[in-house]
Amino acid sequence: MKSIRTTASLLCFAGLGLPVLWAAEIELEVEIPKPVFIGTKVATKLPNLEPPGYKTPKIMVPEGTTNVALEKAVTSSDPEPIIGDLFLINDDDKDPNDGSYVELGPGIQWVQIDLESPHDIYAIALWHYHKNARAYQDVIIEVSDDPEFSKDVKQVYNNDHDNSAGRGAGKDKAYVESNLGRLIETKGAKGRYVRFYTNGNTANEMNHYVEAAIYGSPAK
Repeated sequence: MKSIRTTASLLCFAGLGLPVLWAAEIELEVEIPKPVFIGTKVATKLPNLEPPGYKTPKIMVPEGTTNVALEKAVTSSDPEPIIGDLFLINDDDKDPNDGSYVELGPGIQWVQIDLESPHDIYAIALWHYHKNARAYQDVIIEVSDDPEFSKDVKQVYNNDHDNSAGRGAGKDKAYVESNLGRLIETKGAKGRYVRFYTNGNTANEMNHYVEAAIYGSPAK
């Protein structure tokens, strides 16, 4: 992550009118992999599919924010993936080539990253399989201090429009996968664990993960 711009809040010090640096922020810059599209299949039948033209949003985060998910422990509802190993999900390799992605079985599946301690989470970047155009269904991201996600759950993304995953209906849009992935602002959601859900995709019924990055810092 590179710092490409900083902003700061200014306060008057001791009533003297002197500017004081209070809360420096930087614009989060996420490295984007090269496009590697194969084929022409495009998702067209999802009722909540966003229109073409997605651009990675600009998100401001506190200075010192890093990818706190890198190489942390990953667990899953499918502990023995069909393809790949769970550590590939947060190894900082965003290319969807053979040996770089994980395939889980059909139906609703999740993967979970343990940050080892509570963190303030400002943004999450997610890449499913993006070697050809497809949309993943019921993409849901939750944050909690409970490893079972049965209490104190903060939902930061949900494009399950009809509650078919049983985590509540969401208002976020389904989207066609590309090398841009999806960058999501999470506004300082606090928690130790981050869980990602999917429910198959428009190309087949399997669930895939290429990379998940979680940008944050230890909770204050």
